[in-house]
Amino acid sequence: MSPRYRNGSNQAGTVVAIVADIMAVILGLWILMYLLDANPGNDFVQFIHDAARWLAGWSHDLFTFDEQWARVVAGYGLAAVVYLFVGHAIANRVHRH
Repeated sequence: MSPRYRNGSNQAGTVVAIVADIMAVILGLWILMYLLDANPGNDFVQFIHDAARWLAGWSHDLFTFDEQWARVVAGYGLAAVVYLFVGHAIANRVHRH
């Protein structure tokens, strides 16, 4: 491994980017499960829903579309995009220093 990758700030930036990616994956997974009508009684589905609901607490029901699926896609999707954008912006900023 080159010395460039052993830098502490590079590792911190990588961790920030990975955490942002994981948060976006959880939100995207919930959107997919919702659209595919996943079994709400399943423990995994419930775990993903609870985690996504917590992550998107600030954007949940932000939009007032008539269709529930559109509110889910817009609210949780917005949270996923924001986490990706902000997380990777912070990671890039940390990488530069």
